Amino acid sequence: MKIRTLAALLALLLVVGARVPAATASFPVDELKAGMVGIGRTVFQGDRPEEFKVHILGVLRNVIGTRRNLILAKLEGGPLAGTGVIAGMSGSPVYIDGRLVGAVSYSLGQFSKEAIAGITPIDEMIQDANLPAPRRVAARVDLQMPLTADGMRTSLRQAFSWVRPFAENPADVQVFGPGVDPGIGTMLRPIATPLTIGGFDASVIDPLASAFREQGFLPMMAGAAGQDAATAQPQPALRPGDPIGVALVTGDLAFGATGTVTEVDGNRIYAFGHPFFGLGPTQFPMTRAYVHTILPSLFSSSKLASIGEIVGTMQQDRATAIAGTLGAGPALIPITLKLTSDRGPSKTFSMSVVNDQLFTPLLAYVSILNTLSSYERQNGAASYTVRGSASVKKYGTVNFEDLFTGDTPSIGAATYVVGPINFLLRNAFEGVDIEALNLEIEASEQSKTATLERVWIDGNRPKPGSTVTLKALVRTYRGEEITRSVPVEIPANARGSVSIMVTDGSRLSQLEARDLQLQPLQTRDLPQMIRVLNQARKNNRLYVRLVSPDAGAVVKGESLSSLPPSVLAVMASDRNGGSFKPLGAALLGQWEITTDHAVSGSRTLTLSLDN
Repeated sequence: MKIRTLAALLALLLVVGARVPAATASFPVDELKAGMVGIGRTVFQGDRPEEFKVHILGVLRNVIGTRRNLILAKLEGGPLAGTGVIAGMSGSPVYIDGRLVGAVSYSLGQFSKEAIAGITPIDEMIQDANLPAPRRVAARVDLQMPLTADGMRTSLRQAFSWVRPFAENPADVQVFGPGVDPGIGTMLRPIATPLTIGGFDASVIDPLASAFREQGFLPMMAGAAGQDAATAQPQPALRPGDPIGVALVTGDLAFGATGTVTEVDGNRIYAFGHPFFGLGPTQFPMTRAYVHTILPSLFSSSKLASIGEIVGTMQQDRATAIAGTLGAGPALIPITLKLTSDRGPSKTFSMSVVNDQLFTPLLAYVSILNTLSSYERQNGAASYTVRGSASVKKYGTVNFEDLFTGDTPSIGAATYVVGPINFLLRNAFEGVDIEALNLEIEASEQSKTATLERVWIDGNRPKPGSTVTLKALVRTYRGEEITRSVPVEIPANARGSVSIMVTDGSRLSQLEARDLQLQPLQTRDLPQMIRVLNQARKNNRLYVRLVSPDAGAVVKGESLSSLPPSVLAVMASDRNGGSFKPLGAALLGQWEITTDHAVSGSRTLTLSLDN
């Protein structure tokens, strides 16, 4: 009985040991000699690593940063003779005498006739990836809305041009190895990282893909792991040489980078051998990946790979490696979009994007725009009615309800949703967690524009304390006349004359920005910021304002009407009371008229009150 129990215990320990690999002993750089031959592992097709030979040529010092080493080697075997160094090999482990040297991570430019590569030493990868440090704040990145191709490139350059880890002068490079030209050190660059793109329309994703390409990525339309990956034998844990992915968008759309696992130490994973974006501490999904095939190219050969299921979290993005842990993935921002068209039944789409100050608005924008462009026509008049909300942890919701019409309404609709999210994530008060984004969009292949032509009131001369019926006539783009009415209450203390202004949201916002100084950038805390966003003017509204010539003021972004002269005098003389601006009119009441069109125009009535 005791023997059976002991045997069962030993079997359990063996299983646990098989599932939690231990770190491999490292081969120090100082022991390397030119002419040594090692073995590398990577996946050329499918999900099973294959071996290739690695001939050590020498060691380059100070090439990717002060006191940083890069091992120069020639790769041989598999398809490498015809492809050269392959994009997607980044992180492929190299062993000598069973000890881990490092990760294949750099290539010698394009059009090289031989597979000459740089290897990042494993000791530097582990040391760098374990350094605790706060995430660099990217508040200086100005993401302009609506997003354009040039705007995306500018934003990415702003965010990441601060990292320049390469030697610029051959004199800065120290060479250990016969016949190695120090100038090679200035030519080596990180192996291009395949950027897996799935479910996106080329016209939508091209601007963002182009911006990523400038940062060393190789965009490829591939998608999520297909049938081949689904039928492959599942592995209990990632192994050195396995393909690995870093996902930025998951679900009905896929957007992420792929590379190779260098080392597995328990549940700790090291990969790439060069940075993903050099972000420092991160919380991005780490996924399995599947290599469909190799695409040979004289310019840059690449693995055609797909990202698969999430297997952990990428927690460090450093100059020499990315690193993370196996297990649960990070919290993502789920996006649910229900699209209802006048051409057919509704469809619901689900995707998730990473929670990041720069990537969240970028990826949410292209995800929404892609969904609309893929299922509705891209040219010609169309209209989108957007409803929904963005849930902000601890602070409630930002609500959406508006209409966009014209020749390119999809851009307006996507910008309308993502603009507030971008604004919240860049706020100067505190970090923001967007918990979910839920949208319902009604699409129509009809233009829905209208113009305000006339406003009037029915009845006799109004009196203080009375209610008058204001009527507004709008004319649609087809010439149809539509009349809307709203009751306007005149305060009992009103005297003399009052004015009723009826205007569209754009004109009212311009008026407030000019005269009232009510701008979101002047908000004093996050709750006020959300309140301002929820009060944003809408295209399908007419705004009614009842004003009198009484004095008022704007104090710290808040409008105060009908203030007594004594109060105004005190505020004006108090230089320590914050921002102050006098107003020549007092707001007595405000109302909204909802329409089914994007309406424009402005009209004003002046009423003499019968006192």
